[in-house]
Amino acid sequence: MTFKVIAMDYKKSPLDLTVKTITDAGIDFEYIPCKSENDMIQSGKNADVILVGTVPHTTREVIESLPRLKMIARHGVGVDSVDLVSATENGICVTNTPGVNTSEVADHAVALLLSITRNIPYLNDALKQGHWSNPPEGKNISSLTSNLRRISGNTVGIFGFGNIGKAFASRIRGFGPNRIIACDPYVNQTSADLFGVELVDFDTLITQSDFISVHSPSSEETKHRFNYEVFSKMKPNAIFINCARGPIVDELGLQEALEKNLISAAGIDVTETEPLSSESPLLKLNNLFITPHIAGNSDVSQMEGAVRWGENAVNVLTGKPLHGLANQEVLKRIAVIRSQGQSRWDNIPDPTVRTWS
Repeated sequence: MTFKVIAMDYKKSPLDLTVKTITDAGIDFEYIPCKSENDMIQSGKNADVILVGTVPHTTREVIESLPRLKMIARHGVGVDSVDLVSATENGICVTNTPGVNTSEVADHAVALLLSITRNIPYLNDALKQGHWSNPPEGKNISSLTSNLRRISGNTVGIFGFGNIGKAFASRIRGFGPNRIIACDPYVNQTSADLFGVELVDFDTLITQSDFISVHSPSSEETKHRFNYEVFSKMKPNAIFINCARGPIVDELGLQEALEKNLISAAGIDVTETEPLSSESPLLKLNNLFITPHIAGNSDVSQMEGAVRWGENAVNVLTGKPLHGLANQEVLKRIAVIRSQGQSRWDNIPDPTVRTWS
């Protein structure tokens, strides 16, 4: 049987490693960049697997229009661009590559926090403009060092205590905070104890933290969880970091909170709409620091992620364990579909998941 994999996005993966992994397994591969749902439907008609990114979204309309589809594969951890309910109903696996960029995202969150507490961006600019050796009238380096802060002795809050949240806790612990607290209703205190973290409710997190780092998934439950009302409850000296997903934060609320100095500063790697418009008012805020959704990137994560992305496409068609399955309940749905007669899963082994992922 001949299988077809169609890639619709490649921006975050070295193309050659993904392609090699798939074609070495004797599976046909084609790259068709898609900018809309209609593009995805037209391009994916004969696809057994599609490799997708954050945009365009893989909607119910797309899923129900692809009769051969067995798997929608995302690179990285997030699967928020895929309609998981529709995929499950139609017996389609949605996979990711968990763990490939945990270190990178945790490192980036710490880097943003340190850049702000140590005023690194402004000090770098001032030094290169000669403000140290030859400061302009009314300006000198000391004016940029008066607000330098330490992490030691403060309270660090973490929203979302999964793998990346735990990795962030491990790193930030070395800076000597007085407390590390986290809010995650799906994690128990016994697990948090291993990282020296105290689980608290959301109100405690936002009112007692000096620094807050977001590491939760994007879902209806977390959409705009951080809004103007929440920011107004934070400490005036609070620094807010988000390296998770843009929709978790109400950007208008964040903008207003920073303009009014309800919080001290923020560092974000993600925005609600990406790429962020060059006209966005966020870019005009001196107390907001933004990077272009690259927290998970490194030479190692990109190479490993590329291989695992391709391996998921191969493994779902050959019965080998998947690196990550976002909709575990699809396994039961596939069994039901098989029992009802001919289906897209004919002559293909049941999918399984690696227990260590």
